[in-house]
Amino acid sequence: MREPTREDVDALVGPATPHFAYQLRARVRELVQDLPEGHEVRGYAEKQMELLDRLGHASSKAEEGPRVARDRPGWDEIPSAAPADEPLPRR
Repeated sequence: MREPTREDVDALVGPATPHFAYQLRARVRELVQDLPEGHEVRGYAEKQMELLDRLGHASSKAEEGPRVARDRPGWDEIPSAAPADEPLPRR
């Protein structure tokens, strides 16, 4: 098997949804597990795995567009109001 690239990582992470975030994170980990510590692609993959972990506690990547106001009733309880860059707190 050839050495994984950033593009290979992006191909796995790009279409991620909250429902499949942890399955994709496992695939990314498997993809780069044989790369040495400090390898550029492994470091990139680790950052993407952190994104997938946050996405697993969110409802979307929601990197663009308007945000739901935090003072909206139910914000703390409605996961759909929690994008990956600000997921709901773990309980």
